[in-house]
Amino acid sequence: MKGHKFLSGLLTLVFVAGLTTSAWSKPVTLLNVSYDPTRELYEEYNKTFAAHWKEKTGEDVVINQSHGGSGKQARSVIDGLEADVVTLALSYDIDSIAEKSGFIPKNWQERLPENSSPYTSTIVFLVRKGNPKKIKDWDDLAKPGISVITPNPKTSGGARWNFLAAWGYALRKWNNNEDKAKELLKAIYQNVPVLDSGARGSTTTFVERGIGDVFISWENEAYLAVNELGANKFDIVVPSVSILAEPPVALVDRNVDRRGTRKAAEEYLSFLYSEQGQEIAAKHYFRPRLDSVAQKYSATFAKIDLLTIDDVFGGWQNAQKKFFADQGIFDQIYAN
Repeated sequence: MKGHKFLSGLLTLVFVAGLTTSAWSKPVTLLNVSYDPTRELYEEYNKTFAAHWKEKTGEDVVINQSHGGSGKQARSVIDGLEADVVTLALSYDIDSIAEKSGFIPKNWQERLPENSSPYTSTIVFLVRKGNPKKIKDWDDLAKPGISVITPNPKTSGGARWNFLAAWGYALRKWNNNEDKAKELLKAIYQNVPVLDSGARGSTTTFVERGIGDVFISWENEAYLAVNELGANKFDIVVPSVSILAEPPVALVDRNVDRRGTRKAAEEYLSFLYSEQGQEIAAKHYFRPRLDSVAQKYSATFAKIDLLTIDDVFGGWQNAQKKFFADQGIFDQIYAN
């Protein structure tokens, strides 16, 4: 009888201990290292994904965020910032992580649809209400007396998209004459009073500090300023030509395997392509890939003649080397 009571008590203790362990188990923790203009997007997405993961697995997940200029963020991961996933402004920055650290395989873009870009964007102009300087296109930014806000291409992915959109416009206008393109970009950068390190810093400079006549902006940042920070303060101007920006996402294999977070991190990126993920992207003014969601939000986004990085510049590796590497065209223009 005593043995029976002992065994029964032992089983009860084991059962209670199991409940306690389950109740107090630590949540899965992920770190998403992202670029500047995705703060609001991932603030909402992370909550939705956490609910999805809980329903699917019964596990809690906490997602921490890091934001900054895309190039600077890539360097942080290379230097040891333990990102589980990166969601950056352009593929070159993730290529850099793959090449310089080995934390990501070089074929990373083949692992998710649409070259691992679940949403797209483009570059537009944000101007003061009523557009007092009558800015309509890229060559207006080169006129004397126009103060232009744009971040630093050395640290900001958005700034590199800005530069290449203007360069592509110039090539089209002057029949691929690169000397004319250099003249245009030099004149534009002569009108830039300050180069912030990232797009959000430039948004602050233009919107909150009131500096500049025009902000060369990610489309989503421009909509954010107009619709959430002051519809009576700003207008969006769509240039005649812009560029198709494809911000990519990737798993950081070395870190997820070391931390045991691969399954959650893979699902985190895959869920971006779901209807819920695409809806959240569209609500935050990123262009969704999923046709059903894109059609629903078609009135939100202007139809723009969009150049592509591959067609005009031969891909990001070529563009980075030619324009943004040390002594490249940006350095030549800006130094002078």
